[in-house]
Amino acid sequence: MPPHRSARGSSGSQHQHKCDAGQSHVLQFWPELSKEERARFLLELSQLDLKGLQDHCDGAAKAAASPSTKLDGNIEPVLPEFIGSTQKSDTNTLASWESEGILQISQNRVGVLLLAGGQGTRLGVQYPKGMYDVGLPSGKTLYQIQAERIHKIQELADLKHGSKCTVPWYIMTSEFTLDPTEKFFKEHHYFGLEPSNVIMFEQRMIPAVTFDGKVILQSKGKIAMAPDGNGGLYRALVDNKVLEDMERRGVEYLHVYCVDNILVKMADPVFIGFCVSKGADCGAKVVEKRHPSEPVGVVCRVGGVHQVVEYSEIQPETAKLRGPGGELVYSAGNICNHFFTRAFLHEVAQKFEVQLKQHVAIKKVPFVDGCGNQVKPDKPNGIKMEKFVFDVFPFSRNFVVFEVVREDEFSPLKNADGAAMDTPTTARASLLAQHSRWARAAGAALLDQHGNTLPPTARVTGESSPSAQCEISPLVSYFGEVRTSSRLCSQTIRERIL
Repeated sequence: MPPHRSARGSSGSQHQHKCDAGQSHVLQFWPELSKEERARFLLELSQLDLKGLQDHCDGAAKAAASPSTKLDGNIEPVLPEFIGSTQKSDTNTLASWESEGILQISQNRVGVLLLAGGQGTRLGVQYPKGMYDVGLPSGKTLYQIQAERIHKIQELADLKHGSKCTVPWYIMTSEFTLDPTEKFFKEHHYFGLEPSNVIMFEQRMIPAVTFDGKVILQSKGKIAMAPDGNGGLYRALVDNKVLEDMERRGVEYLHVYCVDNILVKMADPVFIGFCVSKGADCGAKVVEKRHPSEPVGVVCRVGGVHQVVEYSEIQPETAKLRGPGGELVYSAGNICNHFFTRAFLHEVAQKFEVQLKQHVAIKKVPFVDGCGNQVKPDKPNGIKMEKFVFDVFPFSRNFVVFEVVREDEFSPLKNADGAAMDTPTTARASLLAQHSRWARAAGAALLDQHGNTLPPTARVTGESSPSAQCEISPLVSYFGEVRTSSRLCSQTIRERIL
């Protein structure tokens, strides 16, 4: 949507404006509203640019009715020279990338930015996902885990370079998540981080629309609004002067990620170092797709330009294509884990943001019907238009891809337990299994409550027995390193069977 405008005008002029926009139905309950409700509603309506509103509604209805474009004839995989890999690179190369990343962190040139504007609807909670406790032995939330990883990477950089560095944490929230997130961080004393280095800001909201292009009323005096997608980041950076804050702090590189990945490496020095050493202005971490039909976007080239192609945009036979070694040709699964230079973000915000594609999300949107009754639909009834953070890839002058191991770096939390995947149980299992691997690699043995050594194949899933619980605080180890945690190497870790 175009920029918000300040409130102005009488109720009569507002009514005429809404008629001009083809949305007069939003005022059908005006006579029933109190003076206070009218004032709030007028303020909300005044912040909508009317031409933009009509264009948005018409565009949403048209986009929802249009079939997905198939890109099979124009796509090709990313060229090998633009790809780095944790698995396919030798130890010295990985060490050099890590050293470069640690150096940049020690010089206060790296920040992290969290995309946390979405609601936990599918998870079944009424609060931001970052506040969720997946059931770890420690009871830590996603926010706490991520904060402690920032602590640790700062510590590792300081130990190596004798610095006192800061990795600022930018957190993009929405109307739904800003207040509870701010309150949660204050209540937990910012998990030991300096409050001035945790910068929260809000992305814009846009109206949800019916399939025939009408704004949905959430209540008699409120429009149903939704965040403008994680691609709303680029406008929010300008709205909230985040780029100016980065410049003031000397931040040149930004690691951007989604809140729901329990395995995310904050300001990953290997990823940062790889991108910096390649002179990249934009980079994406990817994991190998599990199977051709896995519903994840693929990083590839379309007409020679790098972008993410959604799984719905290619035919099954294309998704199944395999190379000479049996590997999937289109295997680079996008995990919303990106690198940007500040210069690139500035250029995107100033020149390219208006060109970003709008994506259709068909949703169940609570609404008030013509009789004034609140309705919670049992099937999708509305359209939310979103921009995606990865839609800036085509504007990059030097784009790179970094392949990582899924088990080490990607386990999202999206659904409530009972779903087939991406649940609290699977997220908890991923972290506990990773920590079990770290402990064993450090020379530790995992014992059950009877003192018996668990075999390396013992499950660490958080499900029914037999399985182990082994959780290592991020304050002890960032990614399994033991050079600052020598006790981990020398002691046997005694854990219990669930």
